[in-house]
Amino acid sequence: MTISRRILLGAATAPLFAQATAFAQAPPPQWTNARSLTIEGQGFSDTKSPWDRLPARAEGVVRPEVWNLSRQPAGILVRFLTDATEIHAKWTLTNKNFASPSNTAVGSSGLDLYVKTGAHNWHWLGIGRPTKFPENTGRLIGGIPAGLREYAVYLPMHNPVQELSIGVPAGAELKPAPVRREKPIVFYGTSITHGSSASRPGMTHVSMLGRRFDRPVINLGFGGNGRLELEVARFLVELDAAVMVIDCLPNVVAAQVKERTVPLVEFIRAKHPNLPLLLVEDRTYQDAFLVTAKRERNDLSRIEFRQAYAQLLAKGMKNIDYLGGETLLGTDGEGTTDSSHPSDLGFERQANAFEPHLRRLLSL
Repeated sequence: MTISRRILLGAATAPLFAQATAFAQAPPPQWTNARSLTIEGQGFSDTKSPWDRLPARAEGVVRPEVWNLSRQPAGILVRFLTDATEIHAKWTLTNKNFASPSNTAVGSSGLDLYVKTGAHNWHWLGIGRPTKFPENTGRLIGGIPAGLREYAVYLPMHNPVQELSIGVPAGAELKPAPVRREKPIVFYGTSITHGSSASRPGMTHVSMLGRRFDRPVINLGFGGNGRLELEVARFLVELDAAVMVIDCLPNVVAAQVKERTVPLVEFIRAKHPNLPLLLVEDRTYQDAFLVTAKRERNDLSRIEFRQAYAQLLAKGMKNIDYLGGETLLGTDGEGTTDSSHPSDLGFERQANAFEPHLRRLLSL
């Protein structure tokens, strides 16, 4: 190689070498355990693992399926204030399967970052992609101007999390967001409440409504296992809720609706006589207009649910509202991934249907 060619080659590769050196020498983030920040969406502190949704004493009381699903941190989020120009996260997962046929890797095992841009206004900002097992480290957002802002990070919907830390550059401020004193809206339901098929943890109707109302929500959806059970209600009544939403019809047949609805509501009201309640019908299967068995499943469950609602009103129960399911997902057939579980569009439509009922119950 001639001397001139060596000089030209060196000049061409020098910027790349400088960039690689600068990247390699970039200082690591300063990490803060997320448990020291402001946690929302977790109704119990006496949990078996840090991010469980039911207390440790629920094990052996609720069915094993419910208990196992309660270990998944659906709806739990961490709020914090920082002036950092970039935000990192480090989280340790329990399950090496990041995704499933109906759930994306980000929705099931990743993180979802939002920033507060004004009073009662949150805007999506970034995601944490799961790529390794068990520990993942990634930058959620970078290249933003310095300035103190409030952020929220939603935990995975399905994969149990052992540890979570938030990282910012050295010298940046990171502190807990102010604790919100409003009572939470509590949702008891099925895989739909849980968030199955949402592309990101923040895209469930439960999480959307939390941002719209700018108040805490607690997601007690249990995929395939929201069955109007008194064993679960024993823990529901421990929560000091602003409104409680009962949305279990997709997981129970008509006979179970008839048997369980009134006793469940009466049990809750015995502990909280004035608690506003929202009873929600099952969504319409999006192929039910041609599949007779699915149409009948919707119709029979709703008949029993409406009769249960009428019984409750006849008993003098007040401050209880009813949301029909016929158009929860719209009428064009585009609201689901599989005729049952909402797509992101379906979750937004559900949030739109829930919102006016919740506003009335909250007297907002």
